[in-house]
This record gives sequence, C-alpha cells and structure tokens, in this order.
Amino acid sequence: MLSIFDQGPPPPCPSPFNLAAHVLRQADRCATKTALSVLGADGAIDWTYRDLQVAILGTGTGLLKTGLRPGDVVLMRLGNTVDFPIAYLGAIAVGIVPVPTSSQLTEPETVRMIEDLSPAAILRDPTVSCASHPRQIDLAELIAMRDLPPTDYAMGDPERLAYVVYTSGTSGKPRAVAHAHRAIWARQMMVDGWYGLREDDRLCHAGAFNWTYTLGTGLMDPWTIGATALIPEPGTEISSLPSLLRQHRATIFAAAPGVYRKLLSHPDQIDLPSLRHGLCAGEKLSRHLREHWQHATETELYEAYGMSECSTFISSSPAHPARGEALGQPQPGRRVAVLGPDGPVPQGQEGTIAIHRSDPGLMLTYLNAPDEAQARMQGDWFLTGDQGAMAVDGQITYLGRDDDMMNAGGYRVSPVEVEAILSRFPGITQVGAAAVEVKEDTFVIAAFYTGPEKLDEGLLRTYVEANLARYKQPRAFVHLTALPSGGNGKLLRRALPAYFKASTE
Repeated sequence: MLSIFDQGPPPPCPSPFNLAAHVLRQADRCATKTALSVLGADGAIDWTYRDLQVAILGTGTGLLKTGLRPGDVVLMRLGNTVDFPIAYLGAIAVGIVPVPTSSQLTEPETVRMIEDLSPAAILRDPTVSCASHPRQIDLAELIAMRDLPPTDYAMGDPERLAYVVYTSGTSGKPRAVAHAHRAIWARQMMVDGWYGLREDDRLCHAGAFNWTYTLGTGLMDPWTIGATALIPEPGTEISSLPSLLRQHRATIFAAAPGVYRKLLSHPDQIDLPSLRHGLCAGEKLSRHLREHWQHATETELYEAYGMSECSTFISSSPAHPARGEALGQPQPGRRVAVLGPDGPVPQGQEGTIAIHRSDPGLMLTYLNAPDEAQARMQGDWFLTGDQGAMAVDGQITYLGRDDDMMNAGGYRVSPVEVEAILSRFPGITQVGAAAVEVKEDTFVIAAFYTGPEKLDEGLLRTYVEANLARYKQPRAFVHLTALPSGGNGKLLRRALPAYFKASTE
C-alpha cells in the first residue's frame, strides 16, 4: 500500500464568506459569555463576545474611514496585547489584508518587509520597532475606532486574499505567505482532529497575542465554537502559569515544548485539577518530555505538525492518540501523502511529507515569488520539506528536515538569514549557523565563524540584537580556524553542532 491518507474531503467552504465573520459566528448567541480573559496576578480583564464583536466591527469602520479600501495591505507592528487580534480581525472583516508580525523584529527587518509588501499603511504601536512609512495609524487611533458604529462584513469569494504571514525559507529571505479567507474554514478539522475542543472549554495559550500560533489555536479557534480563551498578560513569568491555570480553571493548555520544559523544572508546583489535556506545537515534542508531563499532571499532551503555508494538519488527539514516536495522523478531511521522487512511497518508507493542493488551509502563493511556490509542488502535492514515514494506520513519524532550517523556541529560522547578517561584521571571513543542544531537549542557535582572531562576544551580541529579532539571534559564538565543508567546498551545516560540543567540553 502507498503512503496516502485520504478519507474524503471536508465540507466545502460556503460562499460568500468572510474569515472574521466565521470567527465571530457565535457572538450573537453567546453575547454575554466571556470570550477572552487576560490573566494577571491581580485578576483578569474579561471581554464578552458582545464586547469583542463591537470592538472588531468598530475597528473595521474606522479603518475604512481612514481611506483604506478592501484589498489594501496593512503591516501590523503592534505589541503583545489584545489590541493585536482586534485590529487583525477588524481589518479582515472589511476586506483589508493584515500582515501580522512579531514585535521582536528589528527596524532593518521591517525595512525589507515594507519594500516587499508596499503596504498602504502600518498599524503601529509607537513602542514597537518599525522603519519609516508615510502612513502610520497609531495605537491610540486604533483604540478610539472601537467606539464607532459597527461595519458590515465584506462577504465574498472564499478564495480571495485574507491575510499574509512571513516565514523564513532556505534562501534566507523571509517569504510572504498569502492565505485565503477559506483558511479559517480548514481549521475546523483541528477541533476534533487535535484539540478535542468543546464549547464549555477554557483554553489557555501561553504565547503572545501577536504570535500566529496564539492567534489561531489560542483565540480564533475557541471563538469559532463559542469557547473561552485565556491569555496571560504580557510579561507573565512562566513560573506563574500553574497558579493562573489553576485559579482560572483552564481545561486545555497550549504552548510550545519549551514552556512545558520550564514548567516541569518545578513539578511540585503543578497542580491542575481542571485540566483535561495539553496541546503542543512549534517544534518536535520529545517522548521524554511527554512522559514527564504525563507523570506530573496525569494528563496527556497532544502534538501537532504544521507550517506557515498550511497551519496544522497532522496531529494526535483525544480521539486518536499518537502511537510510539509518531506525531499522530492527518486530521479527518485532510489528504496527505509521503512522497519520493516518483510519487507516494510504500507505507513505512521514508519520504517527504506533502499536503494536497485542494486542502482549504493551503496558502494561495508566496507574494512576489509565485515561482518559488510552484517549485514546492510535485504534481498535485505541496512539499513541506520535512521527512516522515506513514504507517498502515495513517500515523506519521517525523524524521527531520531535508534542509538546514533551525528551530528556536518554536520559531523556524533560516541559517542563511542569520549568516547573511553576521557576514557583514568586521573580522568575520566565513560564518555558519546551526541549532545546538545545550541540555536535554533544549536547543539554541549558535554561530560558527572564521577570522584572524576570536571576536568580542559582547560586540557580537550587540550587533545581532540590532539586526535580528530575538528568536533569530545566536546565543553562542564559536571561533574556528575553518568551517566544515564538502568536496565541492560547500558549507556542511549539519556538521557544526559537533564543533559546539567540542568547544564546551
């Protein structure tokens, strides 16, 4: 049998359609129910479904009053606050195309995005770094828009552009991933296929409001079914999470593996009587970490696999737990294959994980780089670049990347991007970057460089802080007499971690 999972397509996305209208489809029925609680040490700030809908639709009205029009692209440079999802959904509600970005990005990084996107405006918190642009709508103006009369949803073709997210590619240049309104329709397959989510759930996500993992799993998906989202306020220490989860009766907890790892450093503090299970994504979950969590909490962790181009489509779930080292299986309604050069490989054989082009969650294209998007296709299959093997029951085991992409705290980072920045630093003649394991299941980015002499690490850190988002910054710098290379002189990045290990022994 070949490595193809296909149990039939999901229901077709209705038309006309609007992503924000779908997210808020329960708002009238659940008007007085708490949609969002922002959790702090001194209590919570609650938003009802009515509050949320009024703020989002008022923001939509305000954005149109500024002269923006449906189809205009706006770059989001907002902080880790509730203002982020309100502006994001307010734009989408009226057909404006938001581009959510991490507040950790530096000004030079935003210069390249502005050149790439030519945005009509920037939605801007003045405390967040951003290059200059002639049209900036500041945070105070966005907040004032919430008091305006509500707009009507701009309904239309579910295939039209809804939002854009950035991902780093192997070329080192961040790529603008264009998604259609139908992307939210695809996320319904996660409700049972990953979350086991119910309307009475209180789902807490440990991530920032302006992280796409939080936007989807932590906010939009709970709202779509009428559940309650819980988000810790900005600056919350990870050590405070167990008490917040307990105090606010969280039934599901979502985070990257690194958060679970830090929580488990103090297992005696974990007492979560309301918790049904946890959700994990962003990087590979180790079996050791999952078993440690199970022992400490007597609850399960359900892992998911996805990417910027197609969010999450393989996962374990309460209904279908993972077996052994497997990630889980494709969610019902997905069509997934494991491919070799000539198509699907036999079950049990290694190949590239691929998602069918008909999946409603798959991107439209890469903006300004359609040829790159086409190059990722093999017939009707979109190649993820990750290796895996499919068992006879559809469970897929993750076997690593087929390139040198790094994972740092749940963010995929291109080594080429890091190397390009460091290559400009005086005294560096050649540089390579790789993720290295500093302790069990804990990885950081390390930079390996050659040059006449070892450089001052303080100066290197200051330089990368000014030019790279925090999650892209190397945490270690290793001076070598030569970098490992193959017979053709090409840098062997996969050999670099061994040099880091040698330098610390």
